[in-house]
Amino acid sequence: MGQEAFDKLWKMIGLRYTSHPWHGITIGKRAPEIVTSFIEVIPSDTVKYEIDKVTGYLKIDRPQKFSNIVPALYGFIPQTYCKDEVAAFCTEKTGRKGIVGDGDPLDICVLTEREVTHGNIIVQARPIGGFRMIDGGEADDKIIAVLENDEVYSHWQDVEDIPPTVVNRLKHYFLTYKQLPGEDPKCEITHTYGREEALHVIEASQRDYQQSYGNLEEALSLTLFEAFNFSNRQQNILKGLE
Repeated sequence: MGQEAFDKLWKMIGLRYTSHPWHGITIGKRAPEIVTSFIEVIPSDTVKYEIDKVTGYLKIDRPQKFSNIVPALYGFIPQTYCKDEVAAFCTEKTGRKGIVGDGDPLDICVLTEREVTHGNIIVQARPIGGFRMIDGGEADDKIIAVLENDEVYSHWQDVEDIPPTVVNRLKHYFLTYKQLPGEDPKCEITHTYGREEALHVIEASQRDYQQSYGNLEEALSLTLFEAFNFSNRQQNILKGLE
Protein backbone atom coordinates (compact mmCIF):
# COMPACT_ATOMS: atom_id res chain seq x y z
CA MET A 1 0.00 0.00 0.00
CA GLY A 2 1.62 3.28 -1.15
CA GLN A 3 1.61 6.71 0.49
CA GLU A 4 -1.17 7.95 -1.80
CA ALA A 5 -3.38 5.09 -0.66
CA PHE A 6 -2.59 5.89 2.98
CA ASP A 7 -3.47 9.56 2.41
CA LYS A 8 -6.83 8.58 0.94
CA LEU A 9 -7.44 6.19 3.81
CA TRP A 10 -6.80 8.94 6.40
CA LYS A 11 -9.21 11.25 4.60
CA MET A 12 -11.87 8.54 4.67
CA ILE A 13 -11.26 7.92 8.38
CA GLY A 14 -11.69 11.67 8.94
CA LEU A 15 -15.15 11.47 7.37
CA ARG A 16 -16.22 8.78 9.80
CA TYR A 17 -14.46 9.68 13.07
CA THR A 18 -13.81 12.92 14.95
CA SER A 19 -10.17 14.00 14.96
CA HIS A 20 -8.31 14.23 18.25
CA PRO A 21 -8.13 18.00 19.02
CA TRP A 22 -4.45 17.85 19.96
CA HIS A 23 -3.07 15.47 17.33
CA GLY A 24 -5.69 15.25 14.61
CA ILE A 25 -6.29 18.97 13.98
CA THR A 26 -3.48 20.74 12.15
CA ILE A 27 -1.97 23.97 13.39
CA GLY A 28 -2.63 25.44 9.94
CA LYS A 29 -0.56 26.26 6.88
CA ARG A 30 -0.12 29.91 7.93
CA ALA A 31 1.43 29.11 11.31
CA PRO A 32 2.92 30.67 13.33
CA GLU A 33 1.44 33.97 12.06
CA ILE A 34 -2.09 32.54 12.04
CA VAL A 35 -2.79 29.45 14.15
CA THR A 36 -5.70 27.10 14.56
CA SER A 37 -6.76 27.15 18.21
CA PHE A 38 -8.95 24.71 20.10
CA ILE A 39 -11.06 26.52 22.69
CA GLU A 40 -11.69 24.66 25.95
CA VAL A 41 -13.02 27.41 28.24
CA ILE A 42 -15.00 30.62 27.69
CA PRO A 43 -15.55 33.56 30.10
CA SER A 44 -19.01 32.40 31.22
CA ASP A 45 -17.83 28.94 32.29
CA THR A 46 -18.00 28.27 36.02
CA VAL A 47 -16.05 25.03 35.57
CA LYS A 48 -12.56 24.74 34.09
CA TYR A 49 -12.57 22.26 31.24
CA GLU A 50 -9.51 20.80 29.60
CA ILE A 51 -8.84 18.21 26.95
CA ASP A 52 -8.35 14.61 28.04
CA LYS A 53 -5.10 13.69 26.30
CA VAL A 54 -6.07 10.05 25.79
CA THR A 55 -9.62 10.30 24.45
CA GLY A 56 -9.67 13.83 23.03
CA TYR A 57 -12.89 14.65 24.89
CA LEU A 58 -13.28 17.65 27.18
CA LYS A 59 -13.17 16.77 30.85
CA ILE A 60 -13.86 18.75 34.01
CA ASP A 61 -10.54 19.79 35.47
CA ARG A 62 -11.96 21.60 38.47
CA PRO A 63 -14.82 23.93 39.45
CA GLN A 64 -13.92 27.61 39.61
CA LYS A 65 -13.91 27.86 43.41
CA PHE A 66 -13.60 31.63 43.53
CA SER A 67 -14.72 34.66 41.53
CA ASN A 68 -11.92 34.61 38.98
CA ILE A 69 -13.08 33.85 35.46
CA VAL A 70 -11.01 33.55 32.32
CA PRO A 71 -11.29 36.94 30.56
CA ALA A 72 -10.90 35.55 27.02
CA LEU A 73 -11.41 32.41 24.98
CA TYR A 74 -8.87 29.96 26.37
CA GLY A 75 -7.49 26.76 24.96
CA PHE A 76 -4.44 25.43 23.16
CA ILE A 77 -2.71 25.28 19.79
CA PRO A 78 -2.95 21.81 18.19
CA GLN A 79 0.22 19.92 17.28
CA THR A 80 2.34 21.88 19.76
CA TYR A 81 4.07 20.58 22.87
CA CYS A 82 5.87 22.35 25.71
CA LYS A 83 8.97 20.32 26.37
CA ASP A 84 12.73 20.77 25.91
CA GLU A 85 12.78 23.53 23.27
CA VAL A 86 10.21 25.66 25.11
CA ALA A 87 11.99 25.08 28.42
CA ALA A 88 15.37 26.00 26.89
CA PHE A 89 13.97 29.28 25.55
CA CYS A 90 12.44 30.08 28.94
CA THR A 91 15.81 29.34 30.60
CA GLU A 92 17.59 31.58 28.10
CA LYS A 93 15.23 34.50 28.71
CA THR A 94 14.95 34.20 32.50
CA GLY A 95 18.38 32.90 33.47
CA ARG A 96 16.64 30.34 35.70
CA LYS A 97 18.09 26.86 36.03
CA GLY A 98 16.19 23.60 36.16
CA ILE A 99 13.21 24.78 34.09
CA VAL A 100 11.32 21.99 32.31
CA GLY A 101 8.39 22.05 29.91
CA ASP A 102 4.96 21.40 31.42
CA GLY A 103 4.24 18.51 29.04
CA ASP A 104 1.07 20.06 27.59
CA PRO A 105 0.16 21.66 24.28
CA LEU A 106 0.87 25.40 24.13
CA ASP A 107 -1.86 27.49 25.79
CA ILE A 108 -3.50 30.40 24.00
CA CYS A 109 -5.91 33.21 24.94
CA VAL A 110 -7.98 34.54 22.05
CA LEU A 111 -9.45 38.02 22.38
CA THR A 112 -12.67 38.85 20.55
CA GLU A 113 -15.44 41.40 20.98
CA ARG A 114 -18.01 38.74 20.08
CA GLU A 115 -19.80 36.67 22.71
CA VAL A 116 -18.94 33.03 22.14
CA THR A 117 -21.45 30.84 23.97
CA HIS A 118 -19.57 27.55 24.33
CA GLY A 119 -16.18 25.92 24.03
CA ASN A 120 -15.14 22.73 22.24
CA ILE A 121 -14.66 24.75 19.04
CA ILE A 122 -11.78 25.67 16.75
CA VAL A 123 -10.96 29.23 15.72
CA GLN A 124 -8.30 30.96 13.66
CA ALA A 125 -6.22 33.33 15.77
CA ARG A 126 -3.39 35.81 15.17
CA PRO A 127 -0.75 35.80 17.96
CA ILE A 128 0.33 39.25 19.13
CA GLY A 129 2.21 38.50 22.36
CA GLY A 130 2.29 36.35 25.43
CA PHE A 131 3.18 35.76 29.08
CA ARG A 132 6.28 33.85 30.11
CA MET A 133 4.78 31.98 33.03
CA ILE A 134 6.56 29.56 35.33
CA ASP A 135 4.34 27.18 37.28
CA GLY A 136 6.20 25.14 39.89
CA GLY A 137 9.44 25.15 37.89
CA GLU A 138 7.67 24.37 34.61
CA ALA A 139 7.57 26.62 31.53
CA ASP A 140 3.88 27.34 30.94
CA ASP A 141 3.73 30.12 28.35
CA LYS A 142 0.39 31.76 27.56
CA ILE A 143 0.12 33.07 24.01
CA ILE A 144 -2.11 36.14 23.59
CA ALA A 145 -3.92 36.35 20.25
CA VAL A 146 -6.84 38.07 18.58
CA LEU A 147 -9.56 36.32 16.63
CA GLU A 148 -8.78 36.59 12.94
CA ASN A 149 -10.83 39.34 11.25
CA ASP A 150 -12.38 40.46 14.52
CA GLU A 151 -14.32 43.68 13.90
CA VAL A 152 -12.93 45.50 16.95
CA TYR A 153 -9.61 43.90 17.90
CA SER A 154 -8.18 43.02 14.49
CA HIS A 155 -6.15 46.26 14.37
CA TRP A 156 -4.08 45.14 17.37
CA GLN A 157 -0.76 43.97 15.94
CA ASP A 158 1.31 43.61 19.10
CA VAL A 159 0.76 43.25 22.83
CA GLU A 160 1.69 46.93 23.21
CA ASP A 161 -1.51 47.80 21.31
CA ILE A 162 -3.69 46.16 23.97
CA PRO A 163 -5.01 48.50 26.70
CA PRO A 164 -3.10 47.87 29.95
CA THR A 165 -6.35 47.04 31.77
CA VAL A 166 -6.93 44.08 29.43
CA VAL A 167 -3.36 42.82 29.85
CA ASN A 168 -3.60 43.19 33.65
CA ARG A 169 -6.90 41.32 33.69
CA LEU A 170 -5.35 38.40 31.81
CA LYS A 171 -2.28 38.50 34.04
CA HIS A 172 -4.36 38.53 37.23
CA TYR A 173 -6.32 35.48 36.11
CA PHE A 174 -3.23 33.37 35.45
CA LEU A 175 -1.53 34.45 38.66
CA THR A 176 -4.53 33.58 40.83
CA TYR A 177 -6.55 30.83 39.13
CA LYS A 178 -4.72 28.06 41.01
CA GLN A 179 -4.14 29.93 44.25
CA LEU A 180 -6.20 29.25 47.35
CA PRO A 181 -6.62 31.80 50.16
CA GLY A 182 -3.71 31.67 52.56
CA GLU A 183 -1.45 29.76 50.18
CA ASP A 184 1.76 31.07 48.66
CA PRO A 185 1.59 31.90 44.92
CA LYS A 186 2.23 28.90 42.66
CA CYS A 187 2.61 30.77 39.39
CA GLU A 188 4.93 33.57 38.31
CA ILE A 189 4.89 35.70 35.17
CA THR A 190 8.46 36.83 34.52
CA HIS A 191 7.85 38.69 31.25
CA THR A 192 5.11 40.01 29.02
CA TYR A 193 6.48 39.70 25.48
CA GLY A 194 5.48 40.88 22.03
CA ARG A 195 4.52 39.31 18.74
CA GLU A 196 7.97 38.25 17.52
CA GLU A 197 8.79 36.42 20.73
CA ALA A 198 5.35 34.78 20.72
CA LEU A 199 6.03 33.42 17.23
CA HIS A 200 9.37 32.08 18.47
CA VAL A 201 7.66 30.26 21.36
CA ILE A 202 5.12 28.75 18.97
CA GLU A 203 7.87 27.52 16.66
CA ALA A 204 9.75 26.02 19.63
CA SER A 205 6.59 24.19 20.69
CA GLN A 206 6.17 22.88 17.14
CA ARG A 207 9.69 21.47 17.23
CA ASP A 208 8.97 19.86 20.61
CA TYR A 209 5.85 18.28 19.10
CA GLN A 210 7.78 16.96 16.12
CA GLN A 211 10.36 15.42 18.43
CA SER A 212 7.73 13.56 20.45
CA TYR A 213 4.82 13.00 18.06
CA GLY A 214 6.03 13.98 14.60
CA ASN A 215 5.94 10.43 13.28
CA LEU A 216 2.49 9.71 14.72
CA GLU A 217 0.74 9.46 11.35
CA GLU A 218 3.54 7.32 9.95
CA ALA A 219 3.31 4.97 12.94
CA LEU A 220 -0.47 4.70 12.56
CA SER A 221 -0.08 4.07 8.83
CA LEU A 222 2.38 1.25 9.50
CA THR A 223 0.00 -0.23 12.06
CA LEU A 224 -2.79 -0.19 9.48
CA PHE A 225 -0.46 -1.75 6.94
CA GLU A 226 0.44 -4.56 9.36
CA ALA A 227 -3.26 -5.13 10.09
CA PHE A 228 -3.97 -5.25 6.35
CA ASN A 229 -1.20 -7.81 5.81
CA PHE A 230 -2.40 -9.89 8.76
CA SER A 231 -5.90 -9.94 7.33
CA ASN A 232 -4.56 -11.13 3.97
CA ARG A 233 -2.50 -13.88 5.62
CA GLN A 234 -5.51 -14.95 7.66
CA GLN A 235 -7.66 -15.18 4.54
CA ASN A 236 -4.98 -17.25 2.79
CA ILE A 237 -4.76 -19.63 5.76
CA LEU A 238 -8.53 -20.06 5.82
CA LYS A 239 -8.59 -20.73 2.09
CA GLY A 240 -5.94 -23.41 2.58
CA LEU A 241 -8.18 -25.15 5.09
CA GLU A 242 -11.14 -25.39 2.72
